[in-house]
Amino acid sequence: MTLTEADLPRVRGKLSFGAPLAPYTWFRVGGPADALFLPTDEDDLASFLSQLDLSIPVTVLGIGSNVIVRDGGIEGVVIRLAGRGFGAVEVKGTQIMAGAAVPDAMVARKAAEAGIVGLEFFSGVPGAIGGALRMNAGCYGAETKDVVTEIRAVTRVGERVTLTNAQMGYSYRHSEAPTDMIFTSAVFEGEAGDPDEISAAIEALQARRGDTQPIREKTGGSTFANPDPPGTPDQRSSWKLIDAADCRGLRVGGAQVSELHCNFLINTGEATASDLEALGELVRARVRETSDVDLRWEIRRIGRIRA
Repeated sequence: MTLTEADLPRVRGKLSFGAPLAPYTWFRVGGPADALFLPTDEDDLASFLSQLDLSIPVTVLGIGSNVIVRDGGIEGVVIRLAGRGFGAVEVKGTQIMAGAAVPDAMVARKAAEAGIVGLEFFSGVPGAIGGALRMNAGCYGAETKDVVTEIRAVTRVGERVTLTNAQMGYSYRHSEAPTDMIFTSAVFEGEAGDPDEISAAIEALQARRGDTQPIREKTGGSTFANPDPPGTPDQRSSWKLIDAADCRGLRVGGAQVSELHCNFLINTGEATASDLEALGELVRARVRETSDVDLRWEIRRIGRIRA
């Protein structure tokens, strides 16, 4: 699809064409967007969507921590929420309101400063609030659904909506919210606690993550969700299944299964999106053969496969 400025509504934010997307992803791979839109705020986003031709596909890209953009790029308009309009954090009592572009770890830190218990797990979740809302992100026994009370979003036609926790239809690493709905902010609820104790808990989680995950590599979040419902004790963690299938350190082109944590894929420097996706599918095939478990991708794979 070839898009020009004449095909799209006027905006206050930034609009570019043929924009490279690799710099916006943690894996640093992927082709360009036909058009990339960085809205200034929710008003700008809603106005754009209300006037955008419904035949033009729309894809939302957060801070790129949990996504593989395929080498052929993305058709239509890619919307990336960034900047002040989606980066606000406000504290009120034991509640925190955070924009969709706020990094999860920042929400954890703000909660600690305000003496709010229950959001510490966000310090171990790579990405931003928008993605956490979409996939019910979590770690170390806690999930987004445990703390979110209200979600603001804009629909594909520019309508603003407010959703409750129950309306999101949350389950393990999944929500039932329409895929074309763009989350703009959310309210989280914790409990009153001691700021020093909360900060210490976050530091412990961060240290654990640094010791067990390849956070200094070109990587993303966990590649595959843990089996749900879980199987036998040996089948309850994806990394254990991957390790049992002898995939630790496995490579395809410039992509490698992490030696440190084998549920993470790494771009060793020259990987393409197709290398990463092929490696993931090879891992799935080996696990299926050795454990008869069909691993489900947790990393989103979006865009066109290059011919």
